[in-house]
Amino acid sequence: MNAVPLRAPATGRLSGIDRLRGIVIVLMALDHCRDYFSAFPYRPTDLSQADWTLFLTRWITHFCAPVFVLMAGSSAWLHARNAGLSRAELQRFLLTRGLWIVLLELSWNNFMWRFALDGMTLQVLWALGWSMVFLSTLLWLPRTAIIAIGAITVLGHDALDGIEASSLGSEWSPAAVAWYLLHELHFGAIGGGFELVILYPLLPWIGVMALGYGLGVVFERPAEVRDRTLLRIGLLLSLSFIALRLGNLYGEPQMWAVNPRGELYTALGWLNLSKYPPSLQYLAMTLGPALMLLPWLERWRGAAAEVFATFGRVPMFFYLLHVPLIHGGSVAARYLLFGSVRADALPSTYVPSLLPVYGAWLLAVALLYPACRWYAGYKRRHRDNRWLSYL
Repeated sequence: MNAVPLRAPATGRLSGIDRLRGIVIVLMALDHCRDYFSAFPYRPTDLSQADWTLFLTRWITHFCAPVFVLMAGSSAWLHARNAGLSRAELQRFLLTRGLWIVLLELSWNNFMWRFALDGMTLQVLWALGWSMVFLSTLLWLPRTAIIAIGAITVLGHDALDGIEASSLGSEWSPAAVAWYLLHELHFGAIGGGFELVILYPLLPWIGVMALGYGLGVVFERPAEVRDRTLLRIGLLLSLSFIALRLGNLYGEPQMWAVNPRGELYTALGWLNLSKYPPSLQYLAMTLGPALMLLPWLERWRGAAAEVFATFGRVPMFFYLLHVPLIHGGSVAARYLLFGSVRADALPSTYVPSLLPVYGAWLLAVALLYPACRWYAGYKRRHRDNRWLSYL
């Protein structure tokens, strides 16, 4: 079976995918508002100190990256079918778009995160771009082989946790750097104090992208078959997560245990999973419910559904705008309230709160909606311009 049929007929756009992407991109903005508009002296996932509201504000955003990468893989399949692309044309598109996204991460996005040139953080766009590049190299394989590679990668990468870059050489030796890029979170400094943060090791994300591509054919089936299949896959993932987590079995380095703060925090600890890199349990916990939600999202109607669909039609456009908006807004707010643009220039009487986080989030989303609606309309009116597919 060929990975992509030659010149396949168009199948139309699925609003459920757009709505799901819109939801997760809006939730991603919440996480970034938390980064810039809160100054809690501990991590939101530190359940020895963090309040349940702070933890859940962070936890709900865990769905963003896995869903976004999975749907990017499915969208690659659907884009080829809808645009009538050959395998070679889809391969070229994924290769060039992936490299373009990596370039955006290294330039625009990195500067907007920092407003400085003192370091580099390799984040979700880095993983998304290279996953597209890797997927482009797999397209000559049968779809079943691509699914198998994705499944083996997602299921098996946790078995590599025992390998540490420090055992492969000095901090910046070629072998150690390769391992950071593939599987191990790393914070370090390169000559002159230039900071390099490898936040999204690539190996599991490459697997998620491949699985998303394999899932693409499901969206071409009749609605009742598609919905039933998505529900079954989502339920299987969710039940697998529960079974693995209950027994503290394979697929997550952070074991759960009874929390002395009480039953609520013990339950939250059960949901406290590893994202950097994403463990098998983390991916099952997030992707399972998302897939089960998709059939309902396809049938969802109303103003709210259209708002999220609008964001989901232009997620990269939203992403590239929301970081400078939120970061710039936080700088302006600090200057107006405290007379300084420095993130650490807070008065001793300052009390961290989630109220400014949620206020800034709602404001940012409201400000971005008109621009996203305009760009979605522009893309719709210029469907023949393939360059618009890159943003």
